[in-house]
This record gives sequence, structure tokens and C-alpha cells, in this order.
Amino acid sequence: MAVVAGVDVGSLCTKTVILDGNGKILSYDIMRSGHYYKGAAEESIENALKSAGLKKGDISYTLGTGYGRGAVAEADAEVTEITCHARGAARLFPEVHTVIDIGGQDSKVIGIGDNGRVTNFVMNDKCAAGTGRFLEVMALALSVDIGEMGDLFFASKEKVDVSSMCTVFAESEVISLFARGHKKADIAAGIAHAIARRIMGMVGQVGLREKVVMSGGVAKNAGVVRAIEERIETSLLVPHEPQIVGAFGAAIIASERMSATIG
Repeated sequence: MAVVAGVDVGSLCTKTVILDGNGKILSYDIMRSGHYYKGAAEESIENALKSAGLKKGDISYTLGTGYGRGAVAEADAEVTEITCHARGAARLFPEVHTVIDIGGQDSKVIGIGDNGRVTNFVMNDKCAAGTGRFLEVMALALSVDIGEMGDLFFASKEKVDVSSMCTVFAESEVISLFARGHKKADIAAGIAHAIARRIMGMVGQVGLREKVVMSGGVAKNAGVVRAIEERIETSLLVPHEPQIVGAFGAAIIASERMSATIG
């Protein structure tokens, strides 16, 4: 059975998923994209191959997606990240009708119909507001590890509003709130709620249909997940590894194209 790969080159991280002929994930890799997307794609593929005990010649078809999909030298084809996120989410959760994806430097809300088909979407890629990069800057302003941000949300006792979503202005606002004596947990919760407000606006443009999947690196922040759940008034389905949904979708499409070629 043919082994295929999906490579999602994001602005912040590059992800690779390798599937066997039955659609089972053999391995995956997540690494920083850095400034050389082509090199990141090559390294991520090599890492995934090593984890699976495979070599390059074992891959029958490779499909690239993401912001830097054109940099995947091994790719047999490219597909947009919107399509790949929809397909990946639908395979993981067949009941999904809405995907909220918050990545390193962009956010997407995708409406999904039957068989993972995209019916509508809205994407913010004009600034880093509310993304993984935004959270990294906020964590630095609070002098906490990025991994602590989600836990801090649940320790909050007082409501603190973070009004700005511009990364530069929000950083100044957070520093000012901290200087005025507000606790880190309350500020972290305010940041999560600010992201949720922004996402709610995007959801409103697409239209909310349950079930809802959240993907992307920010889905690892439990505080942001809870804040969004409170806004949209429904539970979010979060994959075990939310960062690889796009690469997984790319690998699924690669597998289908490979099967069509063989057939």
C-alpha cells in the first residue's frame, strides 16, 4: 500500500504527517519554520521519516499546504490550508461543521459541509492579533512561559479587560495593567477573553454550526479554549495534537490522489 506525506509549512511552524495505505498516521513532526521555509520542510519530512523508520524513496506522493507550501521541494502538488484543515478536521471528527484554527500568525474560521467540503470561510492573515505569536509576546510581557498562559486563566479571580488586539498596543496595555498591580492570572484571562471576542466576530461572519473543532497551536492553550467556549456557548472538540490537522488533511488528499492514479 502506498505511503504518503502531507507537509504544512506555516509562518511559525512546519508540520509533516505520514500516512500508510490504510490512512493510519505512521508518524508526524512539528518544528519551527524559521526564515528558510524550504529547509524547514526538508528537515520536517526527514524527522517524520526517521520516526516512522522510512526513507524518502518510501513516500509515493507528497502534498504541500500552508503559507509556505511553495517551498516544499518534494511536493507532487499543493492545496490551500483552508481545504486541508477542513479535510483533516472532518476525518478526526466526522460530525464537525465549523473549524476554528488559530495558528502562529493567522486565524481562520471554516464552515464545513458533507465529506469535509468547505462551504464558507473567513481568514485573518493581515496581522498577528490573537495568534500564537500574539500569545508569545503577551507571555513575554508577563514574564511567564508560554505554556503557563492557559493554566493562569483558571487561577483568575478578577475580571481584567485587555481592549487592544494590536500586538504592539496590547503589549503596552499588559505591561501597564501589571504595573498597576493586577495579578498575572487576571491579565492572562483578559488576554484569552480578548482573543475569544475576536474569534467570535469571525464566527459571526461564517455562521456557527455545531459541532465545532478547534485546531492550531493556540488550541493547546486551555484558557483560550475555555474563553471561546464561553463566547460561542458550546464545547469545542480539540484533537490530541491540534497543530497537525492541516498536514493530516494534506496527507489524506495525497492518499486519495495516489489511489486515483493507481486506480
